[in-house]
Amino acid sequence: MTGTLVEALEAAKDVDGAVLLPPTSFAAQPGTCVVLRGPNGAGKTTLLRLVAGLTAPTAGTVTLDGVVADERDAATRDAVAALVGPPATYRDLTLRDHLTLVDATWGRDPATCDERVHAALDRWGVTHLDERFPHELSSGQAHLFHLSLTWFRPARLLVLDEPEQRLDDSRRLLLGRLVRERCAEGTTVVMACHDPAVTEAVADAVVDLPDAT
Repeated sequence: MTGTLVEALEAAKDVDGAVLLPPTSFAAQPGTCVVLRGPNGAGKTTLLRLVAGLTAPTAGTVTLDGVVADERDAATRDAVAALVGPPATYRDLTLRDHLTLVDATWGRDPATCDERVHAALDRWGVTHLDERFPHELSSGQAHLFHLSLTWFRPARLLVLDEPEQRLDDSRRLLLGRLVRERCAEGTTVVMACHDPAVTEAVADAVVDLPDAT
């Protein structure tokens, strides 16, 4: 699968005069990982939301393969899998049910659904939790489930906001390996990260954001 070319050109965001993101430019080539770094308040999450098309810049542009990033556009939804804040989940669906729903939504073969769901949960070490509801998970378990959901859906671009949070050292090593695997498959990854070791393991390029305040 070919990844998505991400281009931000002087992209900025302000709300009622408050600067959430100063003008910022960067490019992420298909099959590479770009890590955003900076202090709290620098605008990393805001920039990720722009890349995922969850909000629009007030100045500048963010494009995916030359098209403006916009979650209302089917092309953006088709390209992007984003973990920027906890994803919406259903209280009465188990972890297995959630992945099965995603599998069906993307038109995969029902006959092999169970295999894919098991592999997706096993990838992040939460297979034993497959019959639990999301509200029955600890914060760390919930984060692993959210990563499983994000990795499970087909995407040419992964947008991740500090995915290393709430992970122990072994899981952070796993995260680094799985990010590099996705890049090797052609997926583009844009992620915010505070962990120097994870950054070193995954980054093809680093964008340092100054404090927006």
